[in-house]
Amino acid sequence: MLLSYKYRIEPNRSQTAALAEMLADFCGLYNAGLQQRIEAYRRRGVSVTYNMQAAELKAVREAAPELARWSFSAEQQCLRRLDKTYKAFFRRRYGFPRFRASARYHAAEFRVGNGLTIRKSGRLGFVGIDGEIKVCWHRNLPSDPNSAILTRQCGKWYVVFHVEVEPVPSRTNNGESVGIDFGIRHLATLSTGEPIARPNWTKRAKREIRRRQRALARCKRGSNTRAKRPAALARLHERIANKRRDHLHKVSRDLVRRFGWIAIERLNVKELLSQPYMARDISDASWGQLAAMLAYKAENAGCEFIAVDPQATSQTCPGCMAVSEKKLSRRIHRCPCGGVLDRDVAAAMVVHHRAFNFWPGAGHGALSETDASKLAPEAVCFS
Repeated sequence: MLLSYKYRIEPNRSQTAALAEMLADFCGLYNAGLQQRIEAYRRRGVSVTYNMQAAELKAVREAAPELARWSFSAEQQCLRRLDKTYKAFFRRRYGFPRFRASARYHAAEFRVGNGLTIRKSGRLGFVGIDGEIKVCWHRNLPSDPNSAILTRQCGKWYVVFHVEVEPVPSRTNNGESVGIDFGIRHLATLSTGEPIARPNWTKRAKREIRRRQRALARCKRGSNTRAKRPAALARLHERIANKRRDHLHKVSRDLVRRFGWIAIERLNVKELLSQPYMARDISDASWGQLAAMLAYKAENAGCEFIAVDPQATSQTCPGCMAVSEKKLSRRIHRCPCGGVLDRDVAAAMVVHHRAFNFWPGAGHGALSETDASKLAPEAVCFS
């Protein structure tokens, strides 16, 4: 499996300026390639492909000395990036590629050993950048990387290495199983009845976000202060995102360590975000990010990870499997069969059953209808 390892790099002042120039030149190459595709189709009806543009790249470098000083393979990646956006546009039929501003072009792809090298000193070397750049190696790479991405985030520079890792033998026979229901009141609820708290980082920082946004709005356009305020606001949002990501990493790691069989709902988060009264809380919970972390960590740990159809999981009784509509404000599940328990726990139990075809705590085998009917009267309310 392919994993990404992210490290902070610390270039000096001249290296920082050179890296910024490199990204600006790559942005210009991207925009030139986009302009060529648009004009070729508008004037002559010709669809320009990546191979056509890559064949002209050598002549372009000879005509533009500012491009000749950078890595040839990295500039090829710029053209591949443009080609990916075109293919994505034709696949989804909306979102035509747009010209990029150099201030918003923050990443470049490299091949390790061709454009970017890891020196024996542990520092990085880039083609066209003088000297070596210090790297904060907070953890070791499991193997030699094949590719890397240089990225700039809020004035800080990072490098992301792509590393191929050998799959771990499955340990599902030794681990317990769990169903997970994502929510807003709690980040997630397990089929064991355990809720996982949602810190709600955005709500905690709401007052500071409002203060910095108002300070930005009061600034005169074109002033020096106006140029500083967006960076201060971006740093605050970065801090919030780092706290959220750190919490999700800890939660996902703990779940993978405890359970060998993990089941979640296959949610369409993008569609859920279209609901205005829930969009902010759903974005702050980051269900999609947590699901992605669980997926790759489970694979790396040899766990079984399954995403099930989310339809009516919160409307289904885990005791008799009857479906009854419930409003979102109704937090306790009550069924005529006698089942009374927390709504989120009931949904997590249904997710567990859909994934593994047995109820939590019943072992790796399907329950009979008689055994399933006994589950609800013994259930406990976790509210």
